[in-house]
Amino acid sequence: MSYIIFILIVLATFCVMEAVTWLTHRYVMHGFLWCLHQDHHQKGPGFFEKNDAFFLIFAIPSWLCIMLGLQHQVYWVAAIGFGIALYGLAYFIVHEVIIHQRIKWFTRSNNIYIRAIRWAHKMHHKHLDKQEGESFGMLIVAKKYWDKVRADDRRKNCSPA
Repeated sequence: MSYIIFILIVLATFCVMEAVTWLTHRYVMHGFLWCLHQDHHQKGPGFFEKNDAFFLIFAIPSWLCIMLGLQHQVYWVAAIGFGIALYGLAYFIVHEVIIHQRIKWFTRSNNIYIRAIRWAHKMHHKHLDKQEGESFGMLIVAKKYWDKVRADDRRKNCSPA
């Protein structure tokens, strides 16, 4: 297997993971596993949440694909595992660090993409129960959130200082 095909499979898996994440978040986390996700919407005391268990739910298939793919020299399976792991890293950085700031890096970013992601996630969290949610994805932000951030910028630039 060529390196280019391996890299393409990793990148394709990374992209597919956004859809997997959206579907999992909408129908599993806000569905039958709400008992694990609820404390993410209704914050309790402490640093850790039951919701953090979803890290394992996504990490185990990644680890198995990487381990078994490499052991049996089925490199396309390992590439899928690396794509899932890469998405997991992006998820950690975007969701835990940038959005929720559980780790205090990038706290003053004024980047429009980061502001749109934060706004979309804020709209997701305005719903405290599992019904009537919105914005279940992570990296792809709906147009209405981009529009809101751009409108905020226009108002800020037009208002007297």
